[in-house]
Amino acid sequence: MTTQTLKALGFQHVGSFLRPAELKQARQDFEAGKLTQEELEGVENSTIAHLVDQQVAAGIAVVTDGEFRRSYWHLDNFWGFGGVERLSYGEGYFFAHEETRDDSARLNGKLSFDANVHPFIKHFKFLKALADEAGVEAKITIPAPSQFYAELVRGTNANVVSNFYDSDEEFFADIKRVYHEEILALYEAGAKTVQLDDCTWGMLVDADFWEKMAGSGFDFKQLKALYLDLNNGAIANLPEDLTINTHICRGNYHSDWAASGGYDAVADELFGQENVSSYFLEYDSERAGGFEPLAKVSGDKKVVLGLITTKTGELEKKEDIIKRIHEAEKYLPLDRLWLSTQCGFASTEEGNILTEEQQWAKLALVKEILDEVWG
Repeated sequence: MTTQTLKALGFQHVGSFLRPAELKQARQDFEAGKLTQEELEGVENSTIAHLVDQQVAAGIAVVTDGEFRRSYWHLDNFWGFGGVERLSYGEGYFFAHEETRDDSARLNGKLSFDANVHPFIKHFKFLKALADEAGVEAKITIPAPSQFYAELVRGTNANVVSNFYDSDEEFFADIKRVYHEEILALYEAGAKTVQLDDCTWGMLVDADFWEKMAGSGFDFKQLKALYLDLNNGAIANLPEDLTINTHICRGNYHSDWAASGGYDAVADELFGQENVSSYFLEYDSERAGGFEPLAKVSGDKKVVLGLITTKTGELEKKEDIIKRIHEAEKYLPLDRLWLSTQCGFASTEEGNILTEEQQWAKLALVKEILDEVWG
């Protein structure tokens, strides 16, 4: 274990927030050539500063920048690495009711990381300064290494990997290396909490979905072992005061979902062997299965129950959420449980289908329950 496991989590949101109208308009104007990059960045800076103020006012102790500078929760990070190109894939990801935009990331060279080039380092420094001034902690969310791998071998993207790597082992080693370097650069920029957002485990539990992504005949056991190796390899030998958490998701796009299935099939590897401090877990619908797999969470790692959905604006009943927390307590003690929303409110810039008022009401409910159940 290379990460802290005893640090108090504090009231924190999974990551993304609905983009305000001002920011959406600015991005449209930039794409149309009506705004310069500098002018767009000015709008991003002002809306992020306002968001931090809103989070502090809501009692959030670990703040994010809402992912306001990103188009996607994952691809923007991939595009920041050397050896990666942005492309239009020709089709998006197929969710239950909707197809996403078709952007993707593909190798065009060997992987590298440069802290002076990757935009997330500069972005985090801006957030960190705001958080320090407000007296709260800044959290950075990045997609997991396994998610990077999944994108680079998605369909026809896989055809170019052998152009740059002579072996799978060399390819895997470079994924782990560039992620390790990125995390260390974030730490040097002041990050004490890095969250790995990860849909690979959440998709793997749904064979029907994964067959579309990985193709028929994929080796389930081999993929589990590979995801575990990539993620653990990237976060090995990090500073002792750096906390690594992970958020497991089954898809979150414009209020739609992509996969179904409980954690049972991946619990031994994910909960028992992945060396993170805490798991932010989707538990807002029957698609996530029961709480029984929580018994596999090893050591003193914590679980943050994502019982409040970000996919709709309807507010849950407090007593129902508290009842479910106590159901989960049958498998993990209360002092190793916590509460959050099931995901962010805008994993892509489109955002989910609810209002900003409903977004903040959801977070107010989380805070109210945290105070009542955990004091």
